[in-house]
Amino acid sequence: MVIQDKKHFYRGLGLAISFLILLMVIISPVFEGKNGLEYADDMFNKLSKGSSYFIPDLARSIEKFKGEQIQVSINFETPEELKRTVHLLNISQIKAESQGKTLKIEGNLGELLVTALRDADLMYHNEGEKVKSLYGYNEKQVMKDWWQLFDRLGKDFKKNKVVEKAEILSKVNKKGIEAAYNFYQIDPVKVSERAGILSGLLIFYVCYTLWWGFALMYLVEGLGLTMKKGVRKEE
Repeated sequence: MVIQDKKHFYRGLGLAISFLILLMVIISPVFEGKNGLEYADDMFNKLSKGSSYFIPDLARSIEKFKGEQIQVSINFETPEELKRTVHLLNISQIKAESQGKTLKIEGNLGELLVTALRDADLMYHNEGEKVKSLYGYNEKQVMKDWWQLFDRLGKDFKKNKVVEKAEILSKVNKKGIEAAYNFYQIDPVKVSERAGILSGLLIFYVCYTLWWGFALMYLVEGLGLTMKKGVRKEE
């Protein structure tokens, strides 16, 4: 390997070595016991959770469904899931009984939505033990069962062209139950509280990417590996 341009080569080498040294620091557990990637991931998860609290808005959206009576039959794939859902609904004061693989539900849709949102709110605030004590089994499984129930109910309403009820079930699932489940045991942080760190992480990411790009560019130039436009031959 012949160095054609020592100035550019050693500049690139210096950038590459310093890049790798910093990379070793980043992948070391020096950021509150986490490596840099884990720390950044944890920070973005906290910020995402802090921006995903839609339960108060959902609580206002379901007001119109209070008093709405439903009478629905839906099918389940496994007896275990069906048994848990019957248990879930009966504790929530919703009449439910199973016949084979079919669940028959009769009750107040508004109360059903209120109960599910109450559990989602507890999970969002990392109070899963309260949910577990209410139903007697794992709190994350409770949220899965709520999600599956609302998903099946929504499909049944959609099939029967009861669009408004299908939409509110989907909305509660996506903005309430899913968020509570996905962000469980993560402490929420508002973007305004970590604006400096967030900006710093984004700026660092851009600069660090450019850092490596310039290192490679100088190394290639130093080795004389350049692209030249070919000469067009005229006949």
